[in-house]
Amino acid sequence: MGKPLVAILSGAGISTDSGIPDYRGPGGLWRQDPEAEKLVTYEYYMGDPEIRRRSWRMRRDHRALEAEPNAAHRAVTELERSGVPVRVITQNVDGLHQLAGTSARKVLELHGTAREFLCTLCRTRGPMEDALRRLDAGEDDPRCRECGGVLKAATVMFGERLDPMVLGRAVAVTKACQVFIAVGSSLQVQPAAGLAGVAADHGARLIIVNAEPTPYDDRADEVIREPIGTALPRLLAALAEDAAAEDPAVG
Repeated sequence: MGKPLVAILSGAGISTDSGIPDYRGPGGLWRQDPEAEKLVTYEYYMGDPEIRRRSWRMRRDHRALEAEPNAAHRAVTELERSGVPVRVITQNVDGLHQLAGTSARKVLELHGTAREFLCTLCRTRGPMEDALRRLDAGEDDPRCRECGGVLKAATVMFGERLDPMVLGRAVAVTKACQVFIAVGSSLQVQPAAGLAGVAADHGARLIIVNAEPTPYDDRADEVIREPIGTALPRLLAALAEDAAAEDPAVG
């Protein structure tokens, strides 16, 4: 028997232990301040300079780029290092999987990355730190230095389509995997949420690790409600042990 391919769909819940709040949980950002959703909605952002200024201030004050990977991110890295084939499909934009040491080429960022800025006109990209330094220097709505276009984070805002190439790769991985773990995701945002159903339809063992119920719980082989920071490392360590027992080349 070959090595099992493990696909991990990670949502905001995997990063809360790193100090990054989730969005739709009981204390989530959208529940606390529904107006905040406008700051990451493309139509509002592009059409209202004040929304852009507020959005840039939010990014500067939130300091998400200072967050560090937690035990759950490190557990994913350890699973990869054990020799088990792993692909991470993440709804997060924080880059913490890569910071934890997971190979960047094995991480599919469905919603882009907050670690870079993007020009909406000429598509120039650069480090988000550069844009935030311009804010600190007094610019409240920095424009592209190449063409003067509106800058935004290199994330997929509400109202924007996912990158079809990234989504296509995510679907291919989901169909090919033997184990699909959805961790810290409400599984309410399509099309990412639908990957759980695709995995089940293609015979994968579906495991959901999330504090709150999800629409796919009834299709899961296992649902884990324990804290992610302890549950995911234990689960992935067990998968590594099982893979090593079945294939001595693993581990």
